[in-house]
Amino acid sequence: MKSSADTRKPYTGPIRSLVLALDVGTTFSGVSYAILEPGEIPKIHGVTRFPGQEHVAGNSKIPTVMYYDGEGKMMAAGAEADTPSMLSLAEDEAWIKVELFKLRLRPRTMKLNMNGMRLGPLPYRKSAVDVFGDFLSYLFLCTRNFIRDTHANGLSLWNAVEHDIQFVLSHPNGWEGAQQTKMRRAAVYGGLIPDTNEGKARIRFVTEGEASLHACVLNGLADDVLSGSPKSGFLVLDAGGGTLDISSYSIRAQAPLVIEEVAPPDCVFAGSVFVSRRARELFREKLKNSKYGTPDAVDHITKRFDETTKRLFRDKRDPQYILFGSPLDKDLSVGIRSGQLRLSGTEVAELFEPSVKAAVHAIKAQVEASSGMIKSVFLVGGYANSAWLFSQLQERLQPYRVAVSRPDTQTSKAVADGAIGFYCDHHVSARMSKFMYGVEYLRQYDSADPEHVERKDRLCELPSGPRLLPDAFDCILARGVKVKESTVFTRKYCTELTSLSLLSVFEVEIWCYRGGNTIPKWIMRQAEDFSTLCLVRADLSPLSSSAEAKTGKHGRVYWNIVFSVEIHFGLTEFRARIKWVDNGVTK
Repeated sequence: MKSSADTRKPYTGPIRSLVLALDVGTTFSGVSYAILEPGEIPKIHGVTRFPGQEHVAGNSKIPTVMYYDGEGKMMAAGAEADTPSMLSLAEDEAWIKVELFKLRLRPRTMKLNMNGMRLGPLPYRKSAVDVFGDFLSYLFLCTRNFIRDTHANGLSLWNAVEHDIQFVLSHPNGWEGAQQTKMRRAAVYGGLIPDTNEGKARIRFVTEGEASLHACVLNGLADDVLSGSPKSGFLVLDAGGGTLDISSYSIRAQAPLVIEEVAPPDCVFAGSVFVSRRARELFREKLKNSKYGTPDAVDHITKRFDETTKRLFRDKRDPQYILFGSPLDKDLSVGIRSGQLRLSGTEVAELFEPSVKAAVHAIKAQVEASSGMIKSVFLVGGYANSAWLFSQLQERLQPYRVAVSRPDTQTSKAVADGAIGFYCDHHVSARMSKFMYGVEYLRQYDSADPEHVERKDRLCELPSGPRLLPDAFDCILARGVKVKESTVFTRKYCTELTSLSLLSVFEVEIWCYRGGNTIPKWIMRQAEDFSTLCLVRADLSPLSSSAEAKTGKHGRVYWNIVFSVEIHFGLTEFRARIKWVDNGVTK
């Protein structure tokens, strides 16, 4: 089968444009882009040169790290923040190191177990959104300089497209509308887009799982799937620094390629950074009575573990040696000889165990949710380079007849490349709902129902007579339902007003329920399982001219207002609007 670059359609826009995919990872970040020329097939490029990386050819990732001074000004970022000279300068100037800030944007429903470690403080007068914005701004500047310097006529190319650049921001599968809103605010703060509706519309979102899928397709990986039975599904596991993002798909058509989700995507905090955190705790405990147990020494040994042992470890029968010092460094009581710390293979395997278990558990849940369709797993992302993670997944999933493979291309830049693939090729046509979604309505009061009697103090009476209870849950979309991108969900509403002056901005709250598959009767506003997905607002005052007056109970005059709410759930971002008829015209 051809990769999707071979089947990609030419760009149909009227003028030259540029699309940038910024992949801000928990530990590492990268950028890919495509120059869109009318009538030409877009080609994906990566930013392969960043400041502070001049000695490394073609490296497409930089550490997601920044330094700030005491005034909250960013002093260094990315690879520049990781050089020995910068580390000593930061120490002399008492700058604050900011890392893992992406974890701060997580939904409050996603619990994070840091193993007793804490996220470091934020810089002076900066929120998590501001810090995210500063890093986006840095990536954007690096990209601008890279394009200007590498492309023929780079400067005039940039000047031509600079005010209409399209952005694709990728985020973990578990993030929702509230996190997308924060990322948009960060893009405004970082100066990527103006704070206008037109500016905000230039940002698209894609989950890291779906971006990774597109990266797999770019590398022709759908071959293996298509050669199997037509009904078989496959799973993409994007193993990153912070999260494991798990998405399951099946191929529905080949020319053009159409792919659908076959289970609600999953996201767990079990990325490689948690292996490092556990390692740091192990070293701290192991070396607490040694001269090598100072916080700085433990940090240094952890860094060396990250760079070597974590990636290369493959057999728990073999002892592991972390080279961190000179041949003169020695403390036999804790296993240090010739500047190397000795660990047993079992100790290292234990550091990975919670992460491996979480991955296997999540994959098994996807296999069940897809009714056993999934037969293969593609492992991508920076953490996919771990030989131990790969071999353990193979071994533990074999009894379920699930094959695990790892694409041989650069798996770590999968998300950024795949996000451009998502923008250009858009292979996924249907997605599975992760939760249950609905709206509030007023339920007719039934004096024979004990639940209703319990809520009696909240009864309201409409001018036309009926007595109703608020906070009833009307389910629009159940969990685990396949939703096509084109599907629109509509709910009709009717409200009664005793004065037309009350007809102003109307708000409808869209609720999300995470408590399983049984539809709840009532919205429990304070419960953990309920949260507001979004608020749909519309000014209905123009309806006053066409509203008809009616006479209700006790001779009260009221106006009946009818409108509907339309929601698109099948996109990578929720869209909703209010629709009404004014003098025969739909608005």
